[in-house]
Amino acid sequence: MTEPTMTRSAGHGVKIQLAQWDGKGKPILCIHGITANCRCWDVMASGLSPVHRVMAMDLRGRGLSDSPDSGYSIAHHCDDILALLDDLHLEKAVIMGHSLGAFISVVFGAEHPERVDRIILVDGGGKLSDIQMAKVFAGIKPSLDRLGRVFPSFEAYLDLMKTAPFFKSWTPALETYYRYEIEELDSGVRSRIDPAHIQEERENLGRVDVSQFYEKISCPVLILRATEGMVAEDDLLLPQDVVETMVRKIRHARYVDIPGTNHYSIVFDQNGMRDRSILEFLAR
Repeated sequence: MTEPTMTRSAGHGVKIQLAQWDGKGKPILCIHGITANCRCWDVMASGLSPVHRVMAMDLRGRGLSDSPDSGYSIAHHCDDILALLDDLHLEKAVIMGHSLGAFISVVFGAEHPERVDRIILVDGGGKLSDIQMAKVFAGIKPSLDRLGRVFPSFEAYLDLMKTAPFFKSWTPALETYYRYEIEELDSGVRSRIDPAHIQEERENLGRVDVSQFYEKISCPVLILRATEGMVAEDDLLLPQDVVETMVRKIRHARYVDIPGTNHYSIVFDQNGMRDRSILEFLAR
């Protein structure tokens, strides 16, 4: 994999950490999931650059971006993205989001169509029933459980994450991803993410009806769907009926199933079909 260049850019009243992979084609801004960080895109970025310029941001409160006491919602993230594009002097960019990042991408594309070339939604952005949303949060519980805990060493931290049921295999990219997010304490290590910020994010997400933004999106949209959910067959972020509704309501939208992937492996693992689908979409 190609190592990114790390820089600091301006968000909306906060500093945003940005990973960048050089490329000559379209600029792609990647937005990660609820407890993730910019390094979750390492594998995908290596498959898309140098054909395209890939940038991945740490959302506020994650990675090395600033962590204000409050301000964790899709609206705040959209303000940060707008400020970030201005700071980078980008008139337009491709917006690609995974999980929570897909929800953010839908809203940003609807509210700022003049700044978006096209949108790629990676296993997210669908309106889920309360029952399905509960299944999703049950599926990510092993990921949430690491937050706020102090571990005696980074190795102990990794030992826990290696037992997570949603990883199909352990890779060097995953170790890089987790090493990036920890901070060292006198008593050991822990994730930099404050669980209170994630709770605020979760509560605010529950107040957003993402489907109300679908018809306001005017640019081309590619939806990549993991077919295996998280840890069970039925905890899908994009059930079949949900993705079909998205394609019906979003103009110029299409979806591609990425067989054999779950919500995590669709981003973290090497996948030629995924990368080809994105490159073909961007070449149109």
